[in-house]
Amino acid sequence: MTEYSKGSHTVFHHRYHLVWITKYRYPVLQGDLRLRVRTIIAQVADEMGIRIVNGVLSVDHVHIFAEIPPHIAVSEFVKNAKGRSSRKIQLEFPHIGKRYWGRHFWGRGFFSTTSGNVTDDIILAYIDGHTDGKRSENETNISLE
Repeated sequence: MTEYSKGSHTVFHHRYHLVWITKYRYPVLQGDLRLRVRTIIAQVADEMGIRIVNGVLSVDHVHIFAEIPPHIAVSEFVKNAKGRSSRKIQLEFPHIGKRYWGRHFWGRGFFSTTSGNVTDDIILAYIDGHTDGKRSENETNISLE
């Protein structure tokens, strides 16, 4: 059974698989640098109220499975995590400046997909059957198609 999270006025189960790469896919996420990136991303998530369910740092990319509340844009979390980690890594590990001379540690963009136990077909069937096939005069179809 799915355990839902609760906010002050919301109940949700929003989980995302996020992936982003190092610039040029250089294999630099190793040793102390890897641990520092992990710590920074965890701090950003904690500050934003995001729960990291699981995650892995490969040598050239990051995988995160996170539960993000509905009031936070996925892109906002990724922007904050990439931005803060890039800035701090470049200050704390000056040797990588030779490889990343443009001050960009991460590649542009990211991959995102959602996770859940309800398919599109189940949602459509629920909406279609919500009124038991009898629409009252107060109910209208809001389909944009």
